[in-house]
Parts: sequence; structure tokens; C-alpha cells
Amino acid sequence: MRDPRMAAIGKGLKRRGRLVMQAVSPPRRNLDAIPAPRPATGPYTAPPASRLVDSPVFVLSSVRSGSTLLRVLLNSHSRIRAPHEMHLRTVHVNLSRDFTADAMRALHLDKDELEHVLWDRVLHLELTRSGKDVIVDKTPPNTLIWPRLRRCWPNARYILLLRHPGAVVTSLTARRTDPDHEAVRAEVLDYSEKLEEARLNLGPHVITYEELTAEPEKVTRGICDHLGVPWEPAMLDYGSKDHGTFRPQLGDWSSTIKSGRIQSARGADPGVELPPRLRDLARAWGYGA
Repeated sequence: MRDPRMAAIGKGLKRRGRLVMQAVSPPRRNLDAIPAPRPATGPYTAPPASRLVDSPVFVLSSVRSGSTLLRVLLNSHSRIRAPHEMHLRTVHVNLSRDFTADAMRALHLDKDELEHVLWDRVLHLELTRSGKDVIVDKTPPNTLIWPRLRRCWPNARYILLLRHPGAVVTSLTARRTDPDHEAVRAEVLDYSEKLEEARLNLGPHVITYEELTAEPEKVTRGICDHLGVPWEPAMLDYGSKDHGTFRPQLGDWSSTIKSGRIQSARGADPGVELPPRLRDLARAWGYGA
């Protein structure tokens, strides 16, 4: 027969063991105490952060408008750094978790402003490496986002490089295999509309590719005046300088630019068909019909 006293002692030891385990174990989470997800807040626009490069220079142009020639002329100046096309608009940040946007908002940042900070850092890094004090970005698709450039850098300066829309159509058509003529005209029109918006809203220094190739000293002197740097004859001898590799996606890579010499601009094919709006823009920019 089992001794009742031993049974009582066993129960007491088990109870004491449970109490000891509870004392050394972490507290159980009360599921009811877990905070519920916060309701979504409205859209947040961060204020502009400070910039390392306060007044960068942007060349706004259509594709096939001579922007690579202008780049190497500017890059030949002892104070101007004009690297290959940087395509900043395609450099993005990814807020990969649900709470990341809240964390950035607490730092007065949002996705756009984080990208602006990154873009600014890229320009500053390139400028610092070059040892120069003026940086120029000549990526043609920047033209399509000029309002964002102005938001990112309120003190930016702009050079508007125009070319007769018919000549741009001719050049694009010649460059592409089995070109879609309607698509080419639509692309040139899209660039031209943005150029006209920029011309009317940014107060840019306006030049044309035709003038640049015909009177390069006169045009580059005007640009230097606009940028507040003295003109240098070495700008016209770009072939004697190292401007990096000429390759697709980073600018023009044709034999013309690789020649190291300024060559006359080619005109439009007289038979090229332009939409009425492109003809109107050409006239507004000082070209004939």
C-alpha cells in the first residue's frame, strides 16, 4: 500500500519544479498584446535634402542631335568634366520591406528623394575624381524628365541643344535596321515636345547642332560665358584628349566622333515626311519649314 506522505512529497516536488521552470523561462507572449498593423497613411513627399553638387549642368537634347560632340568639346576644358551618358533616371532604390518607407519617412526621406541623394552622390564622386569643378551630364533621355531634374537640383543650369527635327528623323532612320518610320517620327516628336517645354520653362542657354559644327569657337565661347568659365582653345581639339571609350548606350560611337575632328552637320533628307507639329516646332526653333 502506497504511503500517503510520499505521495504528498512527490506532488510538492513537481509543483516546485514547475515554479522553478516558470521563473527561469522567458515570459510567454500575450498574443492579444501584439500591436495591430498601423493603418496606411497618405502619400508622403520628403523635403529636398542638401546637395553635394549644387549647380550641375545638363545638356538637354534629342537623340542623334550631336550631344556626344558637345560633350567631348566641353570635357576638353580644364575645369569641365563631361563624362559619358550616366543614365541617372534609370538608377533606382528599392524599399524592399513594408516598414522601410516608414523608417525612411522618420528620416525625412522618401523613394524619390533617396534616388535624388544617390544621383547627387554619383555626380559628386565623378567630379571629385576628375579634379575639376563643373560637371555636365549630357544623357539625352534626361530631356524626358526635365521637371524631376529641376526638383532634384533647383540651381541646375541647362544647355538646350537643338537640331532640325527632319535631320534627327533622317539620322535615326539611317542608324536602325529595318526602321519603323512611324515609330521614329513619334520618338522624335516626343523628344521635341519635351525640348520645347524645357525651352519655355527653364531659361536654358540654347544652341543648335548646325551652329556648333559651323562656328564651334563662337558657340563654345557662348557656353563658357553661360557657365562662368574662360574659353580655352583646347576645347576645339578634342581628339587630343582622352574621353573614354565610345560605345553604344554611352553616347555616339560612329566613325565621325572617333575621327577627333569637328565635321559639318548633315541636313535632313529633303524627302523626309514630318508631322505638322514637328514642322511647327522646327519653325519655332528658327528652322525653315
